[in-house]
Amino acid sequence: MKIAALASGSAGNCFYLEDGRSETAVLIDAGISTKQISLRLALLGLTTDKIKGIFITHEHRDHIKGADVFARKFQVPIFATGKTINSCSLCADNSLIKTIANTEMVKIGGTQVQAFAKNHRAADPISFTVLADKQVSVITDAGHACPNIIRQITGADFLFLESNHDPEMLQNGPYPAFLKTWIAGDYGHLSNAAAGHCVRQHASQKLTHIVLSHLSSTNNTPELALATFQSIIKNRSGFSPKVHVSTQHSPTKLFVI
Repeated sequence: MKIAALASGSAGNCFYLEDGRSETAVLIDAGISTKQISLRLALLGLTTDKIKGIFITHEHRDHIKGADVFARKFQVPIFATGKTINSCSLCADNSLIKTIANTEMVKIGGTQVQAFAKNHRAADPISFTVLADKQVSVITDAGHACPNIIRQITGADFLFLESNHDPEMLQNGPYPAFLKTWIAGDYGHLSNAAAGHCVRQHASQKLTHIVLSHLSSTNNTPELALATFQSIIKNRSGFSPKVHVSTQHSPTKLFVI
């Protein structure tokens, strides 16, 4: 599989996952413009040609901003739950919108995309695991590590995992009190430490790569996220996955697993 975060953060999220056997690719979310998606793919030596579907996690703009134009330009279907579809304007061409359940498995080429529910302040928030020759889970915008998330982390070979904030930076930062409470709560976002503890406790030995994702530009830094996460997982004997950080303004490297 070929995998990359094209962008991840509070201003836009988009993940590329390609099954090398069937040469079928999907996007998980399209929260950056079509132009930026194309440019960032090109930086990785990729094109839009193999993308056969856009899978939307929830209706917040940083996850859907580019979906409409991309879907219509390249005639690519958008998959989302009914509640998510009804909560926003996903695409001007309704024929490209495909309704899925929050437990549904969608097959595209040789790739299977499994939806699963999570806790977040949205109409019907879900995340996705992509199954080809490996299992890759993309988990952001989650208030806590619910049983569904734990189950996917346990099975993952490769993981994009939210590491949104440092609690101390959040509490001492500029956000109003109600927003701080939401972010830190069960329907907000995973902290650096919460992400680390979840992986330390539940990941299997086959997990080889973790990409910390959806970092707050106000309440976190890449250096702090990485240091906190690694300080927690290093205490697990015999477990040494490679840990990376995704950013808002440029893609990660192209991972091949």
